[in-house]
Amino acid sequence: MEDYAEPGSPGDDFVFLSYARKDGKAAAQVRALIEAAGITVWWDGLIPGGERYNALTHDALERARGVVVLWSATSLQSHWVHDEAARGRDRGCLVPLSIDGSEPPLGFRQFQSLDLSQGGIRADNPAMQRALASIAALLGRPVMPMPPPRKHPVVARRAVLIGATGVSAAGLAGWGLWSRLHGSAGPDNSIAVLPFDNLSGDTAQQYLTDGLAAELRARLARNPLLKVMGQVTSKGARSGTAPGEDSPTAIAGRLGVANLLNGNVRVSDGHIRIAVDLIDGRTGFTRWSQSYDQPQGNVLRLQGDIAEAVTTALTPALAGAGDEMLIRSGGTRAAAAFDAYLRGKDAFDAQLNEDSDRRALTLFGQAVAIDPNYAAARAARSRTLVVIANQARSSAERERFYTEAVAEARRAVASAAEFGDGYAALGNALFYGQLDVAGAAPAYDKARQYAEGNPEVLGRYALYCARRRQFDKAVPAIEAAQSLDPLNPTVFKYLGLVRFAQGDGQRAVAAGRRALDINPKRASIHGDIGNALLMMGQLDAAAAEFAAEPMVDLAATGQAIIALKRGDQATAQRSLDRLVAEMGDNSSYQQAQILAQWGKSAQALDALDRALAAHDAGLVYVYVDPFLAPIRQEGRYRALLTRLHFL
Repeated sequence: MEDYAEPGSPGDDFVFLSYARKDGKAAAQVRALIEAAGITVWWDGLIPGGERYNALTHDALERARGVVVLWSATSLQSHWVHDEAARGRDRGCLVPLSIDGSEPPLGFRQFQSLDLSQGGIRADNPAMQRALASIAALLGRPVMPMPPPRKHPVVARRAVLIGATGVSAAGLAGWGLWSRLHGSAGPDNSIAVLPFDNLSGDTAQQYLTDGLAAELRARLARNPLLKVMGQVTSKGARSGTAPGEDSPTAIAGRLGVANLLNGNVRVSDGHIRIAVDLIDGRTGFTRWSQSYDQPQGNVLRLQGDIAEAVTTALTPALAGAGDEMLIRSGGTRAAAAFDAYLRGKDAFDAQLNEDSDRRALTLFGQAVAIDPNYAAARAARSRTLVVIANQARSSAERERFYTEAVAEARRAVASAAEFGDGYAALGNALFYGQLDVAGAAPAYDKARQYAEGNPEVLGRYALYCARRRQFDKAVPAIEAAQSLDPLNPTVFKYLGLVRFAQGDGQRAVAAGRRALDINPKRASIHGDIGNALLMMGQLDAAAAEFAAEPMVDLAATGQAIIALKRGDQATAQRSLDRLVAEMGDNSSYQQAQILAQWGKSAQALDALDRALAAHDAGLVYVYVDPFLAPIRQEGRYRALLTRLHFL
């Protein structure tokens, strides 16, 4: 090893090299290449092991513009390397390199390291060249000229992801061609929030980790200046990727965004630690990185701090807009309310059964009991009430839940007048719960106005418009939702239903197939595809879809209509009997569909009257339903449309 020469005055630029003693030869090679690029390196090669954390080392670690860490099977076991890497991570200037292909340890995997093992620690290794560009960028200087890369470089499994407080244009100059070759990200204000890692070692804290990422995503989406990728797409971005496809640039390219927000959460002894990185999707560099460590009761303040820092980094004009965004968010300052809300959201999103929905309802109720002005919790509670009402067998219970859902949604919009999700919940409760087609319109319009970045809200708005035959509004909204969240099966379900309402069976089937590609277990999609195939007269294909559909109302109705078209009235009757036996008066609308196809117009109209008396949510389909075509010219049918304000 060469003699150690202390860096000059405290203002001098240098980087700190951290490595395990047994990796000294590799460290010397890395140091030589960094210095050949015109960058001063501090390393501890000549300091006795027992003095590793003397004042000199500590001072160098604090003053270094970058901390270059060499990960290996040996350094993974070194507490010294872990400590030095943690300081680089916390200061936002970590440059992780793998010298033997080892992945970083837990706590550092949000920083994707450059793998030097495949090309060796050589100046012509493309991974080494990218490492030097990363280090130079930290110091705000161009990297010195190096030999050209090989014509066919080996692509490492993990690409560079450094922690830097800022990256200069000069330091990124060498990345231009590489970035273009790896695909282009979206507009400068586009971002995807990736799933946060749970580092707590406790699966019971997973709801908090998932919920924090989801709520941060939703909060950013309420900013009209940002284009935020939807939750499902963000969560699916890294799942099932092959080696080399999980780099930041590859993920950003797949999602079509310019920025990624990555992070991890650790909860221990009543404290919560959140580490986040705002990553430039074109280069893989970290634009901004920060760790937050507070008592768990301060989680809301941490969330607000992160959201404001991200929006400020992406849109400088938003600096100081944190209070306004909080008002729009429908959020709370009560940590206990927020925790109950996240637990409720976790139960509701699981979509397991009625028990999980009722547990969600209880938890959302706890949240609003703690903070009566918590609009997001009230909106979520309203949506849950509608779902439970749709499952109710008795009309009295159904009406009670629907009435409460409307009241809860009205409280949400009263608490936060610019909270788009609150208006979406109100429209949902009025349309599906009270069949108030005209009354739901102002709420849906407000939702569209205030939640342009929320694909779920856009999808619900599109579905409402489609069922009113307002396709000039429905189609742009569902296409916007699809662009925001192209891996969300629910968005494709909505897209299929919009196409079905238009009478476009082929595109309805294609949208349903895409939804199943994303989530093969998603309920109701087989039934939606079956309905579209049935509309097109493809009976055998439709029968196969209904056979795979777990929801009785969709499956039995489709099977009955297929039997009727085949002239098999006995099978049709058995399917109708099954529907009535299992769904009770909650299947009046589906009974009307079957009876209309059977040619029993008077009985079909009677079933629609029963559906109206029971506030059967199936009536939202009545204006666009092709299976009611045989009774469309009936006076009672037209009167029903007028009464519901479809006409």
